[in-house]
Amino acid sequence: MYADIIVDITHEKLDKVFQYVIPPELEGTLRVGTEVIVPFGRGNKEIHGYVTGFSEKPGYDPEKMKPILGVAKDSVAIEAKLVALAAWMKEHYGGTMIQALKTVIPIKKQEKAKEKKRVCLLLGEEEGKRQLDRFLHKNQKARARLLAALLDQPEQDYDFLTKKLNVTRTVVRALEEQGMIALKSEKVFRNPIRQKEKARQLWEFTAQQQHAIHVFREDYSRGLRKTYLIYGITGSGKTEVYMEMIAEVLESGGQAIVLIPEIALTYQTVMRFYGRFGGRVSILNSRMSPGERYDQMERVKSGEVDVMIGPRSALFTPFSRLRLIVIDEEHESAYKSEQTPRYHARETAIERAKREGASVVLGSATPSLEAFYACECGRFQLLKLNTRAGEGELPEVYVEDMRKELKEGNRSIISDRLEKLIEHRLAGGEQIMLFLNRRGYAGFVSCRSCGYVVKCPHCDVSLSAHKGGRMVCHYCGHEEPQVTVCPSCGSQYMGGFRAGTQQIEELVKQKFPGARVLRMDMDTTRTKDGHEKILEAFASEEADILIGTQMIVKGHDFPNVTLVGILAADMSLYSNDYRAAERTFQLLTQAAGRAGRGKGRGEVVIQTYSPEHYSIEMAAAQDYEGFYAAEMEYRGLMGYPPVEQLLAVLMTGPDEKMLETAAKYLKEFAVRVDKKGVLQKIGPASPYVAKVSDMYRRALYLKGSDGRLLIEVKNRMEQYIEMNKGFQEMRIQFDFNPMNVF
Repeated sequence: MYADIIVDITHEKLDKVFQYVIPPELEGTLRVGTEVIVPFGRGNKEIHGYVTGFSEKPGYDPEKMKPILGVAKDSVAIEAKLVALAAWMKEHYGGTMIQALKTVIPIKKQEKAKEKKRVCLLLGEEEGKRQLDRFLHKNQKARARLLAALLDQPEQDYDFLTKKLNVTRTVVRALEEQGMIALKSEKVFRNPIRQKEKARQLWEFTAQQQHAIHVFREDYSRGLRKTYLIYGITGSGKTEVYMEMIAEVLESGGQAIVLIPEIALTYQTVMRFYGRFGGRVSILNSRMSPGERYDQMERVKSGEVDVMIGPRSALFTPFSRLRLIVIDEEHESAYKSEQTPRYHARETAIERAKREGASVVLGSATPSLEAFYACECGRFQLLKLNTRAGEGELPEVYVEDMRKELKEGNRSIISDRLEKLIEHRLAGGEQIMLFLNRRGYAGFVSCRSCGYVVKCPHCDVSLSAHKGGRMVCHYCGHEEPQVTVCPSCGSQYMGGFRAGTQQIEELVKQKFPGARVLRMDMDTTRTKDGHEKILEAFASEEADILIGTQMIVKGHDFPNVTLVGILAADMSLYSNDYRAAERTFQLLTQAAGRAGRGKGRGEVVIQTYSPEHYSIEMAAAQDYEGFYAAEMEYRGLMGYPPVEQLLAVLMTGPDEKMLETAAKYLKEFAVRVDKKGVLQKIGPASPYVAKVSDMYRRALYLKGSDGRLLIEVKNRMEQYIEMNKGFQEMRIQFDFNPMNVF
């Protein structure tokens, strides 16, 4: 027998399968996904690789083939299904097979097991007392303390005895050698969930929740495995529906993965699931120690865990009976990887579910256009929840025109209405959230007097301000001089927004000196439990006002929050991205949904320089379907996804001229591959930051209605890049928009 092995030497850009002889001692022990040690190259250097398949026929001269040396000792075996999924990811997102394998392997290396030791007394009571007298007579106080403690309780924790009784390891070893005591060791798993199990709250489902649960149960019992989109307004009880669906799967012996977009959501989400399913739930996230992450995989392998919760990496939990994948807040950009392969968790989850006979449930109050479009096309099933669960009502939303505030002499970032409402809430003992929309702040230039934004005449995205007085489009490369006077109203209030959460915190403390203020951003959440501590403090009403960026507005449930202020709503609206309006609508709607989740009706203040923009108007009205219709019309006119498909070829290199030449050649090659000329080629152009760490950057965009043609172009480009030495000094990534062909 021969094994096909992919060798882990990405630094040499070698991504192909090599055949090795399986020695007799390893026959029957290897499987797809096993990590092995093999001799490689002329010097027979010992390196690691993964088994990707087997064959009875040699592909090369058997005389020249080398045998596998052995199985890697500290590796973690991965499922054959995950190796197959890695191959699919390589095909659809680019990169090497090794890069795809490293993405799906949840644990890279075996960690040292955590052990719990116990000390057991082997002597009878009479003999024990006799030995105690002997120790006391010889003035062996430490041995006497240890034996006396064990006579009171014959089996005790090792750490307790050594630390609390001040007994050294030497003393313990001495009694063990004399046959008086024995040490027992047992392996214990590090558990990242530190809260005790809570009693489950009884939940009265709305008619729409019951319908969604019924549809899933009927399909699941009949063996139908579908992709569902739960489109539910904020506060409609999507999480309770997820839990009922998971309960259905667990009762039949299945397992489930729940994806959440950010670590900040882990704490509240996990506690709700833990309250329902207890110790069968575990979590994975990047803040956990390697030991904690390794132990969760060990718990999965031993059958202790049936529900895994975490960001997109949790998608690759090696469950053998996976029957359901839930993706909460499916519209979030955090589900798209920025590392090669640049996979999207939604499409990859659907592919994994197909391969393993599982259902997929997507949930959002503001679904991605791709998901809603897929429902219209009949590929996903739509389940609506358009009423709030319990007594909650949607909040009242006010849109404050900051242009008027400026004319009336208010230069503060807090409008008069918001200031009065904050004062009212503080007097009533209610809580406030102030959301600073920082996404996309770095680029666009706007007029504070009339709200005019400078846009590219060719692409309908905002131009980005650069040093040297230039404004550049990062889609097509269009460039023009910086404007200092507004072309629309003649005002000189042209510029970008520069305030951050820290400045907002200082301003709030000045205006409301008696308020207790918490700030949640990247700076205050750097520590391992940073998110959890801040959210727990706010949930316990230890603060009146929580100030933060987008991490505070997603999925959190604080019943005493009755006011949400959205500062600088325009920041994401004019970022240099065709999805700017969609992301703005989603952020504003999610932020507004944090208010009034308890008994009292909430209020929301949206502060903007563009109150007439359809994304602002629809967010204020909480009208997703109205926004979807308007945005899809725009996407259709401009040929943007999901109406058409988009592939970005991202290039970086140390030599700017060589990079320019390479980008030009790749564009010419794409033209040759696209013989019928159905794809639109845009660029190459510089991204917003054209140089990072002495590495220059360029982007080429390919647009068309045939997603499979884009994949074919990507495959041909990869071959072209591998054949031409000039590309070796560069890093080239392929970035697909979330595609509808998968």
